[in-house]
Amino acid sequence: MRVTINDAELEVDVQGEPGAPVLIVHHGGPGMGDRSDYTTAFAPFADRFRVITFDARGSGASSEVEPYSHEQWAADVDALREWAGAEKIVMAGHSYGGFMAQEYVTRYPDRVSAVILIDTAAADTFRATARKRAVESDRVNIDMEMFDRMFAGQIKDNEEFDRGWRAIAPLYTATDDPEVIDQIANLVSAYHYKTHNYAFGVNLPAYDVRPLLGSVSCPVLINVGRHDWITPVEASEEMAALIPGAELVIFENSGHSPLHEEKELWESTVRTFLDRVVPVEG
Repeated sequence: MRVTINDAELEVDVQGEPGAPVLIVHHGGPGMGDRSDYTTAFAPFADRFRVITFDARGSGASSEVEPYSHEQWAADVDALREWAGAEKIVMAGHSYGGFMAQEYVTRYPDRVSAVILIDTAAADTFRATARKRAVESDRVNIDMEMFDRMFAGQIKDNEEFDRGWRAIAPLYTATDDPEVIDQIANLVSAYHYKTHNYAFGVNLPAYDVRPLLGSVSCPVLINVGRHDWITPVEASEEMAALIPGAELVIFENSGHSPLHEEKELWESTVRTFLDRVVPVEG
């Protein structure tokens, strides 16, 4: 459905019963990611939650209304919460969506009952190590000049964005199965290179929520794939050390997406967490 949020038209999917606890999921990959994969991945939890997945402004089918700042994206999440009629939400985010989940819980702490972080980081400390892994990988043969521009937020147009994504897609899985890699490469429904450029060129250099994580008081589950090349295990370990009482689960047979690569185990892990921290009423 189309929902007007802070003067932007966002594409939103809602699963679950009205009145159920609300779980909002923020997708990764600004400018190329969208809600579709997360609508499917989080669908099993609609038996207990009202699951809301959406395309952030400047991504997927949502309108390209600037700004694409972390402040604005976090404000959009809070407006979605209000639209859903929820006093508090469970906030989930994968990859860049995990940056936004942390931005949200540190900006709106009283609005969050629990947080789920999947393959993400608390600061812009991952780009240099990701570049090193890309250079050393025997899975890819990347034009590093284009790679560097992509990671610096200097993509020229959507066609180059597509080429860049397809070049690095093989790095995202724990397996080198061509069929799995092809599925990942074809996940993108629409490219918005200006959104990506702002996220990587403006937002990320200033992104560092580490000094704020000690104040997070709600339950937090951190998931990461053992073979994640871009936001690696050490980034999740850092978050777990900084957030009081955070739970860290490492998925040994996953890359950047345990919610797909170890689907059943990931679902079980998340459900166990949610059942404990958001118990069934009555």
